[in-house]
Amino acid sequence: MLRYFNAWCLYPLAERYQGRRIRAKADVLRRQTRMGWSERRDWVKSRLAGQLERAGEEVPYYQDLFRQIRFEPSKIGRDLGYLQDVPYLTKQIIREQGVRLVSKRHPVAGLHIRRTGGSTGPSTQIYYSQEALDWTAAVNLISLEWAGKHRHMKELHLASRFPESFPWRDRVKEQLKCLALNRSNIFTDNFDSSGLDVAWRQLRRVRPFLIQGHPSTLYALAVYLREQGIDASGVIRVFESTGEVLDAKKRETIETVFDCRAIDRFGNAEFGVLAYERLQDMDHRLTVFDCIAWPEQLEHDAGSPELVFTGLRNDAMPLVRYRTGDLGELEITDEGFCLKNIVGRVHDVVRIGEHRYPTHYLQDLLDRIGGIDEFQIEQRAHSSLLRLVVPDLDHRPAVSRRIEQWWGDAVELEFTDFGGLARGGWRSKFRYLVDAPTAAN
Repeated sequence: MLRYFNAWCLYPLAERYQGRRIRAKADVLRRQTRMGWSERRDWVKSRLAGQLERAGEEVPYYQDLFRQIRFEPSKIGRDLGYLQDVPYLTKQIIREQGVRLVSKRHPVAGLHIRRTGGSTGPSTQIYYSQEALDWTAAVNLISLEWAGKHRHMKELHLASRFPESFPWRDRVKEQLKCLALNRSNIFTDNFDSSGLDVAWRQLRRVRPFLIQGHPSTLYALAVYLREQGIDASGVIRVFESTGEVLDAKKRETIETVFDCRAIDRFGNAEFGVLAYERLQDMDHRLTVFDCIAWPEQLEHDAGSPELVFTGLRNDAMPLVRYRTGDLGELEITDEGFCLKNIVGRVHDVVRIGEHRYPTHYLQDLLDRIGGIDEFQIEQRAHSSLLRLVVPDLDHRPAVSRRIEQWWGDAVELEFTDFGGLARGGWRSKFRYLVDAPTAAN
């Protein structure tokens, strides 16, 4: 009964108290995702034309760009093909232009900042209005419904454990959020046997319908349980993969050990969740939320096409034809766009001292310090070299002190610029973990 109360009473109260409108937007998304493909495509043309007209009037970067290329946004209302007249937007352009990509109707001080990850280039700030964030929250609700999970069902989130404690106000806010969402958290920081055993006991106690987190974390737990001969079947029904690509090996292991269904999703900090694997889609294709962002693909010599999106819901910082840096294949069906064969970020496991840490945990940890644009770990025989890109020279001593408090002499610290990071592959995609160079013969 408490779970039903949280879902149908506490959630609306929390939404109203915070001045948000998430459920109403979820209702809109339900209607739009159920539209026929032709009807939804007509809606997208109208919405996209209006979005670009506003961008050309209110966003300094697009004011200059549209004038330079003599682009008329109203044409898109007649034919989406005119969108191709707009040059691609890249993460580098966003970093260079900064607030010139923000609408003059939205004071920057009143916007919310989300930072991109570094797997497809340097970390970058993206600005959201409150309404735009509500749209991303509404997409999350619809996505969970596609996985068979409704608000009164239990969910569990695999979260990072930070070395320091949070202020009590933040802790209370998180507790209230968990109550409203019927969510519990399992905090992890390493893949040691002792830490995985604690995570298993917490998971067994909660027994959620759905667990959400990095596949590398649940995969490590699944392997541990299999090695220990522990029967984990029936503890969860659905695993929702976030933050990393869910490869075939991890999917099979997780589904076998937990006797559950693994669901993949694709999203980023620039737009939120963009595509989701429905429970009934056994071919592992992801349905694209084309009423949130219009998809394209850019062919090139690297193999799979690059995914390109134009946002439809964030008027504060409209991103037009944004190259995500992630690779995948778009298909058009009778119901709309589907995404398959995604190639994206991979997270490794790094040894620091006596512990093994997933790199996504290190990323969360370093984000807590702030002012760090990028990081990379070079694994050595007896220690690890941590390279950090910290442009503010005055901030570096504080960063050094924090790293020393956490890991002592188990980590050697090196400050560098982006040129000092080891990168390889198309568009300088890289892994956070690299091996130490071998000596020349």
